[in-house]
Formats: sequence, C-alpha cells, structure tokens
Amino acid sequence: MAANRSSSNADRKARIEEMRRAERARERRNRILTITLSTAVVVGLVGFGGYLLKQENDKKERTEAAAKAPIKGEKSWDAKKLGRNHVAKPVSYPMKPPVGGDHHRAWLNCDRNVYKVPVPEVHAVHSLEHGAVWVTYSDKAPAGDVKKLEEKVGKTSYSFISPVKDQAGAVMLSAWGKQITVDGADDPRVDAFFGKYVQGTQTPEPGAACTGGVGAEGVPGAGAKQ
Repeated sequence: MAANRSSSNADRKARIEEMRRAERARERRNRILTITLSTAVVVGLVGFGGYLLKQENDKKERTEAAAKAPIKGEKSWDAKKLGRNHVAKPVSYPMKPPVGGDHHRAWLNCDRNVYKVPVPEVHAVHSLEHGAVWVTYSDKAPAGDVKKLEEKVGKTSYSFISPVKDQAGAVMLSAWGKQITVDGADDPRVDAFFGKYVQGTQTPEPGAACTGGVGAEGVPGAGAKQ
C-alpha cells in the first residue's frame, strides 16, 4: 500500500515537473517571438525613417535645383548695381516696370493686394526689396487672364498686381533684379516665378513687412485689396 502511494506521488511530481518544463518552454518561445517581432518592427521603422529622410533630401535637392535653374525668357540685373537708397524725389528707372533701384522709404502694401489703378513705382520697388513679386498688365492683356492673375495674387502673400499701360509685354512679372514676360495667366512660368521669387534668395530684405505701407495714391490706407 505504501509502495503504491509512493509511486503515485512520484508520478504526480513527474507530471508537475513536465508541466513546468512545458510552461518554461512556452515562455522561452514567447520571449523569442517577442524579441524577433520587436526587432523586425525596429528594423522596419528604421528603414521607413531612412526612406522618409531620403525622400525629404531628394525633395530638398529638387527644390534647390529649381531655385538655381533659370526660367525661360527671364531677364536678370546685377543686384549689387541696383541702388537701394531711400529718396524723396522721383526716380527714372531704366526698365519698365522697374525691378530695383533707389526708392521711397515707404513700401507699397504687397500682402495679396490687387490694385485697379497704376501704383507709384518708387513705393513698388521698395516692396520688391522686401521680397514681393509684382504682377503687371497692359490694356492688351485679356480680361480673363487679368482676373486669374488677380485671384492668384489674392491668395499669395508678398505679391501685388497693378496695370502698367506702357510696358512692353501684355503680362509681366517682376521681382528684385528679375523680370519675365509671359504668354498669359496659364503660362507655367507664372507659377515658377512665384515659387522662385516670392521671398526668394534674390530678396535684399527677406521677412521685411509687406503691410503697414502705402497704397496706390502713395498714402497709408489707399489702394487696399479690392
């Protein structure tokens, strides 16, 4: 009888030990699986992070390349030779519209401003110095193109538009030291010019104000957005 109890106890202990071994084996497998999955996740995240970093670097390189590439038909002036003095007298500019030179101490409001009448050049040039793009059109420009350009300016800070009757092209875009004549509002060079020169690297005073200046009449508040 005692021998049977002893055998039963031994069997029970053996089963318990076997269950413990099985549990320890499961725990080891689970740890290995967890480590493997964690490693895979980390590797995946590192790989994805590297992919995103490469994409960002590629985008930056494309942007820098685009900034350096000239726009077809673009005219340039040596920025160092363009005067930047503040004057209180009229200035005779060698180009129409002007792209730089001495100018009035007050800038033209250029925060999405749509002017229906000609603006004073001496104030507009100051706005170009602050990094604005100036869209101009003659009476030869189709009304539909003018409307589209006004809408674009109305959505773009550091830009303004006004009529210039005696300019050479029907539609022209100017920035400090830069100018281009385009075929119309849908010309892809319009977007290229905006993208490159609104607060672009040509800007002598990047970040300077485009509000709080003067309007079309050369006095504060005139020529507000219309």
